[in-house]
Formats: sequence, structure tokens, C-alpha cells
Amino acid sequence: MKKQTQKQKQPQKAAGSSGRFIVWLKREKWGLLVLAVAAVLFAAACLRLRPEAKQALPRADYVEYEKGVVDEVLPVGKLVQDPASDGAWRGEQWLNVKVETGQYAGKVYLVKNYPVNPLYSVPLREGDSVILQVDTYSAGGEVRVNIYEYNRIPILIAVVAVFFLVTLLVGRKTGLKSLVALALTVACLFLVLLPALMRGAPTLPTVFAVCVFIAVVSFTILGGLHRKSVCAMLGTVAGTALALGFGLLAQHFARIDGLRFDHMEPLLQLRQSGTPLGLRGLLVGGLVISALGAVMDVAMSISSALEEVHDANPELGLRELFRSGMNIGRDMVGTMTNTLILAFLGSGFSLILYLYSLSPDKYVLFSSPYMSIEVISGIASSAGMILAIPLTAFISAALIARKRTQAA
Repeated sequence: MKKQTQKQKQPQKAAGSSGRFIVWLKREKWGLLVLAVAAVLFAAACLRLRPEAKQALPRADYVEYEKGVVDEVLPVGKLVQDPASDGAWRGEQWLNVKVETGQYAGKVYLVKNYPVNPLYSVPLREGDSVILQVDTYSAGGEVRVNIYEYNRIPILIAVVAVFFLVTLLVGRKTGLKSLVALALTVACLFLVLLPALMRGAPTLPTVFAVCVFIAVVSFTILGGLHRKSVCAMLGTVAGTALALGFGLLAQHFARIDGLRFDHMEPLLQLRQSGTPLGLRGLLVGGLVISALGAVMDVAMSISSALEEVHDANPELGLRELFRSGMNIGRDMVGTMTNTLILAFLGSGFSLILYLYSLSPDKYVLFSSPYMSIEVISGIASSAGMILAIPLTAFISAALIARKRTQAA
């Protein structure tokens, strides 16, 4: 009798799991539809923008980059610590290096690690993994091997793995969703946005469209296509658009654009050689991308908080909900503004320190392209984030109040 009871419970349990899945499928059907459409659009864009296959040409003199390992550090050369460079090493090393990848794998070459100095190289020890520059010459098949850089790929993989682990341990299911959204963001930037810009797509419309795509799909992954996430989506799109508009106005009146970046010369050479890359919009495009994360954070926080306020007191109307959203948003303004400003200044901290050491005149400092770009980027991004607060509060309050009215 006991065995029969156990057998009867198993189909019920299976039926319960199947039933819960069907309920979840019905509840999330619109979100799944959005994700399916987004997947099709993403795949189509990747196929459309994939690099064209280059025809293989007979090689004469060519360069390859391979992985190697320091087999032996020879007692030749000299390294000294330079007090004037904050204790950094200077000098040269002679090494026996074994190539681990490529056509010369397994061969050992005598390599000079020079110059070792604070700017270009680091001292190497036996067993260190390195990236090698292998030059092959057609005349006599001569091969020259040089140390290109210390191999940092393993430590970067370890850092990323620790980040994923911490995110999963703390966030669990939500952490997993956030990692999926992060992977989508990186894929959109490197597989869609950059190839599209290199093929001549208009800079600002393309950047804005990709940011909207990232926001919509990320919110759908994190919270499904429900009222809370829809409010956050609309608030994010509005805030990002305002950041773009603010940046364009500031760029126009300051008479500065993406052509004044310090590292613009190589891109300008690409443009002059025939690559149809739009350079002027890179300043505002960059600040829109920088502002996206902060605007998404603010929009989701406000829409989620107003959802909780409504659940606690369903009788609140549009005005009361909007006031609550604004009160919540005002508390976020100070810290989030500091976050964006400090992020922009921190990215150029070494250059700021150098400019400060020159004791420049205030007219020279604040009229310089670098300072103007940093001010415009930080202020425009912060403005988009701040203006997203009332927009998200109003959108959330309106949708929640509308539902309450319909229910009544």
C-alpha cells in the first residue's frame, strides 16, 4: 500500500512542475517574444556586419604574435632600481625563450628583453609567460624573436572568473541574469556597434539605437516585460535621449567635438585612407554610452520603488506617486552625480595630475580641449541621469495610476 502511494505522488509532482512551467510561460510570454525578436535582430546584425574574408596573399616578410615561456634568464645584462622612477626597474635582460604556439612552437630562441623601464617593459623571471613578436624574413628564412609584452591574459581571466563567482554567490538567480545582460552589452558593443561605425553608419543615431536595444533587452532579461521594467525602459530611453541632446548643445556652444580627442590622430588617418568613420560624433556618442548604466540604474530603482509604494498603499493617485518618486530620486542625485563625475575624472587622473604640476593659468586650463571634453562628458551624463528621475517617476506614476483607475 505504501509503495502504491509513493508511485501516485510521483506523477503529481511531475504534473505540478509542468503546471508551474506553463504558468510561468503564460506570464512571461511577451518578454520571451521580445527576447526572441531581439535575438533575431542581433543575429541579423552580426551576419550583416561580419568582416569580409580577406584573400590570402603570398607572404614575404611578415610578423606573428605567439605565446612563449621564459626558459632561462642568462647572467648577462643588468637591471637596477631607479629611485627617480619610484623604484621602477631599468636596464636589459638576455633570455632563452621557448615558443609555445604557431609554426615555431617548441623552438628556443635567444631574446633580449630591452628596454626594461617604467614605460615599456617589466623584468622577467624563469617560467614567466610572455607574448612574442616573431618576424620572419623571406631572405634566407631568417627569424627574429622579440619580447612584445608580459602575458596578462591568465590573470585577466582569473579576475573575470572571480567577478562572475562573486556576482553569482551574492546575486544568485538575479546575479546570473545580470551576467547574461552584461554579456549582451559587451557583444552589442563589439559585434554590432564598432563594426557598424567602421562601415560608415551615422555615429550618434547608431550609438543611440544600440543603447536603446541594450536597455530594452537587459530590462527584459532582468525583470520580464512587466509594468516595472517597461517604466524603467521608457525612463532610460528618455534620460539617454536628454543626455545626447544636452551633449550636442554643449558641444556646439563650446566649439569642440570628437576630433579634439588626444588619441584621434590614428582614427583620422583611417578616415583619410578611406574608412568612412564618423569622427565628430564620437564625443557625444561616448558620453551617451557612459551615461547608459547610471540612467538604467536610476530608472529601475525609481520604478521598482514606486511599485512597492503602490503595493503598500494601492489608494495613492498619480500626484502622490509622482511625489514619492521625486523624493526617492532626490536622494539618489548626490551620490549618482558624484559617481559619474568621479568616473570621468578618474579615467584621466594621471593627465590631470600632470596638468596640475604645470600650474597652468586658469584661462589655459579651462579652455584646453581636454578639460572641455571632460566637463562636457561628465556634466551631460549627469544631466541625463538627473532628468531621468522626473521622467521615470511620471511614467511610473501614470501607468500605476491608470491600472488602479481601470481596476476601480
